[in-house]
Amino acid sequence: MPTVRNIVFDCNESILDLTTVTPVFQRLFGAPGVMRLWFQELITYSQALTIADVYVPFTDIGGAVLDKIAAPRGVTVTAADRAELTDRFATMPPYPDVPGALRRLKAAGFRLFTLTDNTAAISGRQLTHGGLIDLVDRRFSVDDTAKRHKPAPEAYAEVTKALSAQPAEMCLMACHTWDTIGAQAAGWEAGLIKRAGNDVLETAAQPDYVGLDLNAVADQIIARHAPGRG
Repeated sequence: MPTVRNIVFDCNESILDLTTVTPVFQRLFGAPGVMRLWFQELITYSQALTIADVYVPFTDIGGAVLDKIAAPRGVTVTAADRAELTDRFATMPPYPDVPGALRRLKAAGFRLFTLTDNTAAISGRQLTHGGLIDLVDRRFSVDDTAKRHKPAPEAYAEVTKALSAQPAEMCLMACHTWDTIGAQAAGWEAGLIKRAGNDVLETAAQPDYVGLDLNAVADQIIARHAPGRG
């Protein structure tokens, strides 16, 4: 049986701190909680468009969702507002647990990748700004490959194909259960990082690994799959 050698990370909120975009929503709406509504709708509409077989880049969906939320509240969103949101989104810092956990996984012999709904340009800015770019062997964006947002099966299959790997050699690390469900449906293993507000869904396939931070999840996959273990 193949063993996992390739670990693929979701970026937004999973390894990068989404809360750092909150000031844009505080300024525009006077309510920082609107950020969560915006992100939830961004994911919802990226998935709805994918189901409808329509591809729109993630950043464009994010701008349209911002307008959709602002209109009924009587808030005018300017080009400068959109630019600030994009800039903050592209420079989200990693959570404190992430750099060390990535180094431990590399030292244990795993190859590390990212798979994101972001464009490659945004992903590159994120990982460069966060000091993670040199810890990742390769970056994947649905914008460059499947043109279908996660959790569409094509998003994961394109990565497996590009790495000339078998699904059983792949593991996704994410903090969103909808993402781990997609990866497991594609034949991958999956680890769930229980960032604030995220948890397992009991009616779905359960992640292979679950932890409160990336170190906890890394411990589990190292114990099961690191060369020389098991």
